[in-house]
Amino acid sequence: MSDLDKDPYVAAFPETLPFWAAAANGVFMLPRCKGCAKVHWHPRAFCPFCHDTDLEWITASGRGKVYSYSIVRHPKSPYVLAYVEIEEGLLLMSNIVDCDFEAVHVDMPVQVQMRATPEGRHAPVFGPVR
Repeated sequence: MSDLDKDPYVAAFPETLPFWAAAANGVFMLPRCKGCAKVHWHPRAFCPFCHDTDLEWITASGRGKVYSYSIVRHPKSPYVLAYVEIEEGLLLMSNIVDCDFEAVHVDMPVQVQMRATPEGRHAPVFGPVR
């Protein structure tokens, strides 16, 4: 599903459209409150800190480090689930990709990548800084 206008998730949460549209172009955007200037995650229609609805979208650096992680050793498709602390000061739950799972460690520098999901959206995952 490449057309976000027809995506049922985006239709149900229209405040997320700027995020998904940017992600489809490989850009990692975050909402920032114009009232208190704090960046937050997940995209929503109001600031979770001060409840202001005047938000703007900023391009995030995409750089961060592994805060904590777990290797999920599923027999058919193992993966690394991690909290990544990004430079903007947020913790995001995501996957660590493109490296040997045993090489993942706390404080490992990572960079965002946008990967296609089965639904056709693009979501942030993180790979090691090379």
